[in-house]
Amino acid sequence: MKKFLLSIVTLILPFLTFAQEATEKGVDQIIDEKFGDATGWFVSFIFYQIDFGNDIKVFWVLFPLIIGATYFTFYFKLINFRGFFTSVNIVRGKYDDIDHHESLIAAGDSTPGGDAIETIAIEGHEGEVSHFQALTAALSATVGLGNIAGVAIAVSIGGAGATFWMIVAGLLGMASKFVECTLGVKYRDISEEGVVYGGPMYYLTKGLKSKGFTVLGKVLAVLFAIFVIGGSFGGGNMFQANQAFQLVENITGGNESFLHGRGWLFGLVMAVLVGIVIIGGIKKIAKVTDKIVPFMVVIYVAASLFVIFANFNMIGDAFVQIFNGAFSPEGVAGGAMGVLVQGFRRAAFSNEAGVGSASIAHSAVKTKYPASEGMVALLEPFIDTVVVCTMTALVLIITGNVTAENASLNDAQAILLTSGAFESAISWFPYVLTIAVVLFAFSTMISWSYYGFQGWAYLFGRTKKTEYTYKLLFCVFVVVGSAASLGSVIGFSDAMIFAMMVPNMVGLVILAPKVRDELNKYLSAIKSKK
Repeated sequence: MKKFLLSIVTLILPFLTFAQEATEKGVDQIIDEKFGDATGWFVSFIFYQIDFGNDIKVFWVLFPLIIGATYFTFYFKLINFRGFFTSVNIVRGKYDDIDHHESLIAAGDSTPGGDAIETIAIEGHEGEVSHFQALTAALSATVGLGNIAGVAIAVSIGGAGATFWMIVAGLLGMASKFVECTLGVKYRDISEEGVVYGGPMYYLTKGLKSKGFTVLGKVLAVLFAIFVIGGSFGGGNMFQANQAFQLVENITGGNESFLHGRGWLFGLVMAVLVGIVIIGGIKKIAKVTDKIVPFMVVIYVAASLFVIFANFNMIGDAFVQIFNGAFSPEGVAGGAMGVLVQGFRRAAFSNEAGVGSASIAHSAVKTKYPASEGMVALLEPFIDTVVVCTMTALVLIITGNVTAENASLNDAQAILLTSGAFESAISWFPYVLTIAVVLFAFSTMISWSYYGFQGWAYLFGRTKKTEYTYKLLFCVFVVVGSAASLGSVIGFSDAMIFAMMVPNMVGLVILAPKVRDELNKYLSAIKSKK
């Protein structure tokens, strides 16, 4: 009897301890701490900073992203520059006639890992979305809080000069996007129902098998699938919901707001809206993003231009600050190298070039030339970083908001800093920006739900049961993200997003010759049309 009672006490004790801690700290904080203890090693590894001295610390993940982007830029003979206007014409539909094709019988493997030869039939399949819709679906996952909050932090730490290096990194990143999205279309699978399954999981498996690296391809594909699922729940979901709620709460009165302490209510509304869209798959997602994304970008850029031209006499000085700050900064930690690091870091974290996520959305495009979609995709970092991020930076510089005191702000506070900068010229704009941030967060969530589902389907199969299990879980995490302050959970999922870069970059470098062949094939088709 004593042994029985002792066993019961032993089993109950941990729950009693947890209950006591919950009373003292709150369930959110306990979950956060326990999760942080379990996953801290992974986050520390992915976001490990190499110390170069003189206050210069660089995330190691930036090296493969930037070196890879530079390598692809020269390997493809400056495709990010010489192919720019061709890319614009593809989106405009100028070359739709050479890309027109009849739908073939559904092709592709029912399970991952089949012969790449089956993609010959796939390339003749209609696909699910247009070039423009694929571009907006992928853009919706990258244009967002990073462009508004991240840029404010980058220029606060690195000064105005960080803007210059942000632009350089964005231009280089265009080449990485071209490579991964061409491969996404080339090695995609199409089910009997015409549903497209694509992304790094498939070009790592099929592409590396064609090069004789069968086992390596399968291992890298599984790792990528795990990372993209984790990233979709956190950085692509909970973080977005959390930051959007904080801004809405602030604009509606802060602690006096009717929403104060009711993050779950905001999350519930968002979860229902997200659920309605994502149940319909990539076609429904694309129909939403091709309306939201252009609208958001035009509104944001128009407001930025208004602020810039309202302070017309300060534009010249702003550009002087940017160029001087890029090469001979004063009073900035780490000097010129520190400024370069901040610019490159923000650009890489914002446009995700080389991470592989965008290739999942682009895989669903209607085309028979994989390189045509790679060309469309290279516009993403240009729009996301060169246009939107630069506009944000100019507004902050012109309105005098680039100060060292702002360097320690978190993302939610940095959004308010950007909001204040716009308010100095447009008194009512903070309300518009709040709506824009909520729309940015919403569009990012629906696109990342598609990315995560593709990883989920690769690992667990393509049945309706697995599909709805993932989508239900995703909606639950929208509510959790709005209501809780789970810093460690979000930190872990952010780390997973950048962990995606490791298996993806290995595949991109090995498969670059395949992309070159596809590019030559498509450019020849364009020349023959002329």
